[in-house]
Amino acid sequence: MSEHDEQTPKPPAKDPMKGFRGVQAGTLILEAIVVALALPVVATLGNGITSFQGWTIMAITVALVVCCGLLRKPWTIWVILALHAGLIAFVVSLPAVAIVGVLFLAVWLWLMWLRRDVAIRMAQGRLPSQQA
Repeated sequence: MSEHDEQTPKPPAKDPMKGFRGVQAGTLILEAIVVALALPVVATLGNGITSFQGWTIMAITVALVVCCGLLRKPWTIWVILALHAGLIAFVVSLPAVAIVGVLFLAVWLWLMWLRRDVAIRMAQGRLPSQQA
């Protein structure tokens, strides 16, 4: 019977990055909602929703939602950081939108630090899911 126990495959270990991608996706959705709520600011303080400012805000909102489905790709984080650079570029015309970009950039930098920490712990075998 011990030979049969040795041949039985062990269940696969949990992927901690899968749960972390869920956190990233949730953050992207929250950010997309907040950026979309900047449209009334553009309508009131900016040049209107149909201006370049309004279309840029709408494009960034859609891109943030699309990035939710692309989080498995390694280049997605660079796209997200580029979208934040686009939000921060509004400092010239609408500082309120730039403040939103800076706040969420800080959140994403913290998330990347957490991701690095999880990857280091995973490589060392110190995650709770890796313990026997």
